[in-house]
Amino acid sequence: MKYITASMLACVFLASAAVADSPKGGQPAAIADEPDATLELSAGSVAAGIGYTWGHGELNYQGVRHKFRISGVSIVDVGVANISATGLVYHVSSLADISGNYVAASAGLTIAGGGDAVVLRNEHGAIIKLVATTAGLRFNLAASGVELTLQD
Repeated sequence: MKYITASMLACVFLASAAVADSPKGGQPAAIADEPDATLELSAGSVAAGIGYTWGHGELNYQGVRHKFRISGVSIVDVGVANISATGLVYHVSSLADISGNYVAASAGLTIAGGGDAVVLRNEHGAIIKLVATTAGLRFNLAASGVELTLQD
Protein backbone atom coordinates (compact mmCIF):
# COMPACT_ATOMS: atom_id res chain seq x y z
CA MET A 1 0.00 0.00 0.00
CA LYS A 2 2.88 2.37 0.79
CA TYR A 3 4.37 1.75 -2.69
CA ILE A 4 1.08 2.57 -4.45
CA THR A 5 0.57 5.73 -2.41
CA ALA A 6 4.14 6.92 -3.06
CA SER A 7 3.75 6.22 -6.78
CA MET A 8 0.48 8.13 -6.97
CA LEU A 9 1.99 11.12 -5.15
CA ALA A 10 4.98 11.14 -7.51
CA CYS A 11 2.64 11.09 -10.52
CA VAL A 12 0.64 14.02 -9.18
CA PHE A 13 3.81 15.98 -8.37
CA LEU A 14 5.37 15.51 -11.82
CA ALA A 15 2.12 16.19 -13.67
CA SER A 16 1.64 19.37 -11.63
CA ALA A 17 5.16 20.50 -12.46
CA ALA A 18 4.43 20.09 -16.16
CA VAL A 19 1.68 22.71 -16.07
CA ALA A 20 2.90 24.87 -13.18
CA ASP A 21 3.78 27.84 -15.39
CA SER A 22 0.70 27.51 -17.58
CA PRO A 23 -1.64 30.48 -17.90
CA LYS A 24 -5.23 30.45 -16.60
CA GLY A 25 -4.70 28.45 -13.43
CA GLY A 26 -3.15 25.26 -14.72
CA GLN A 27 -4.65 25.00 -18.20
CA PRO A 28 -2.08 23.95 -20.79
CA ALA A 29 -0.50 26.80 -22.74
CA ALA A 30 -1.79 27.26 -26.27
CA ILE A 31 0.48 25.72 -28.87
CA ALA A 32 1.06 27.73 -32.04
CA ASP A 33 0.29 26.20 -35.43
CA GLU A 34 3.89 26.48 -36.64
CA PRO A 35 6.57 24.76 -34.56
CA ASP A 36 9.83 26.54 -33.73
CA ALA A 37 11.81 23.32 -34.29
CA THR A 38 11.42 19.63 -35.12
CA LEU A 39 13.24 16.61 -33.73
CA GLU A 40 13.86 12.93 -34.35
CA LEU A 41 15.12 10.56 -31.69
CA SER A 42 16.03 6.95 -31.02
CA ALA A 43 15.88 5.66 -27.47
CA GLY A 44 15.85 2.56 -25.32
CA SER A 45 14.08 1.79 -22.09
CA VAL A 46 14.44 -0.87 -19.43
CA ALA A 47 12.37 -1.09 -16.26
CA ALA A 48 11.32 -3.23 -13.32
CA GLY A 49 9.30 -0.86 -11.14
CA ILE A 50 11.51 2.17 -11.73
CA GLY A 51 12.67 2.56 -15.32
CA TYR A 52 15.54 4.24 -17.12
CA THR A 53 15.38 5.73 -20.63
CA TRP A 54 18.34 6.84 -22.74
CA GLY A 55 18.74 8.00 -26.30
CA HIS A 56 20.01 10.47 -28.87
CA GLY A 57 18.68 12.40 -31.82
CA GLU A 58 18.78 15.46 -34.02
CA LEU A 59 16.96 18.74 -33.62
CA ASN A 60 16.28 21.01 -36.60
CA TYR A 61 16.16 24.62 -35.34
CA GLN A 62 16.15 27.53 -37.82
CA GLY A 63 17.42 25.26 -40.60
CA VAL A 64 20.42 23.98 -38.62
CA ARG A 65 20.66 20.42 -37.28
CA HIS A 66 21.86 19.95 -33.69
CA LYS A 67 22.61 16.64 -31.99
CA PHE A 68 21.20 15.95 -28.54
CA ARG A 69 21.09 13.26 -25.86
CA ILE A 70 18.27 12.30 -23.53
CA SER A 71 18.17 10.38 -20.27
CA GLY A 72 15.52 9.99 -17.65
CA VAL A 73 13.50 7.90 -15.23
CA SER A 74 9.94 6.69 -14.86
CA ILE A 75 8.03 5.00 -12.07
CA VAL A 76 5.54 2.10 -12.09
CA ASP A 77 7.19 0.90 -15.30
CA VAL A 78 7.92 -2.66 -16.44
CA GLY A 79 9.58 -4.01 -19.60
CA VAL A 80 12.21 -3.45 -22.25
CA ALA A 81 11.63 -1.39 -25.41
CA ASN A 82 13.26 0.39 -28.32
CA ILE A 83 11.70 3.75 -29.11
CA SER A 84 11.71 5.85 -32.29
CA ALA A 85 10.04 9.25 -32.13
CA THR A 86 9.44 12.49 -33.99
CA GLY A 87 8.40 15.72 -32.39
CA LEU A 88 7.42 19.33 -32.85
CA VAL A 89 8.96 21.94 -30.54
CA TYR A 90 7.09 25.11 -29.51
CA HIS A 91 7.70 28.22 -27.33
CA VAL A 92 11.41 28.49 -28.14
CA SER A 93 12.99 31.94 -28.52
CA SER A 94 16.62 30.71 -28.56
CA LEU A 95 18.47 27.41 -28.88
CA ALA A 96 19.27 27.53 -25.14
CA ASP A 97 15.54 27.17 -24.33
CA ILE A 98 15.53 23.60 -25.67
CA SER A 99 17.99 22.01 -23.22
CA GLY A 100 16.50 21.20 -19.84
CA ASN A 101 14.48 18.85 -17.72
CA TYR A 102 11.18 17.83 -19.31
CA VAL A 103 8.23 16.32 -17.49
CA ALA A 104 5.13 14.56 -18.77
CA ALA A 105 2.29 12.55 -17.32
CA SER A 106 1.56 9.43 -19.34
CA ALA A 107 0.00 6.00 -19.30
CA GLY A 108 0.65 3.47 -22.00
CA LEU A 109 0.86 -0.19 -22.95
CA THR A 110 3.04 -1.53 -25.74
CA ILE A 111 3.02 -5.16 -26.83
CA ALA A 112 5.28 -6.16 -29.77
CA GLY A 113 4.95 -2.71 -31.35
CA GLY A 114 2.74 0.29 -30.91
CA GLY A 115 2.52 4.00 -30.65
CA ASP A 116 2.32 6.65 -28.00
CA ALA A 117 1.88 10.41 -27.95
CA VAL A 118 3.03 12.70 -25.17
CA VAL A 119 3.48 16.42 -24.51
CA LEU A 120 6.64 17.35 -22.62
CA ARG A 121 7.47 20.70 -21.02
CA ASN A 122 10.72 22.04 -19.56
CA GLU A 123 11.61 24.77 -17.08
CA HIS A 124 12.17 27.31 -19.90
CA GLY A 125 8.60 26.86 -21.20
CA ALA A 126 9.63 24.84 -24.27
CA ILE A 127 6.99 22.29 -25.24
CA ILE A 128 7.61 19.14 -27.28
CA LYS A 129 4.71 17.24 -28.85
CA LEU A 130 6.22 13.79 -29.31
CA VAL A 131 4.83 10.82 -31.27
CA ALA A 132 6.71 7.58 -30.61
CA THR A 133 6.72 4.07 -32.02
CA THR A 134 7.80 1.41 -29.55
CA ALA A 135 8.99 -2.15 -30.21
CA GLY A 136 9.14 -4.64 -27.34
CA LEU A 137 7.05 -5.33 -24.27
CA ARG A 138 6.42 -2.45 -21.90
CA PHE A 139 3.74 -1.39 -19.42
CA ASN A 140 3.89 2.13 -18.06
CA LEU A 141 1.51 3.88 -15.66
CA ALA A 142 3.56 6.80 -14.44
CA ALA A 143 4.81 10.30 -14.64
CA SER A 144 8.18 10.52 -16.37
CA GLY A 145 11.03 12.97 -16.40
CA VAL A 146 13.69 13.27 -19.07
CA GLU A 147 16.72 15.52 -19.47
CA LEU A 148 17.51 16.77 -22.97
CA THR A 149 21.07 18.03 -23.51
CA LEU A 150 22.30 19.61 -26.76
CA GLN A 151 25.66 18.21 -27.85
CA ASP A 152 27.00 21.12 -29.94
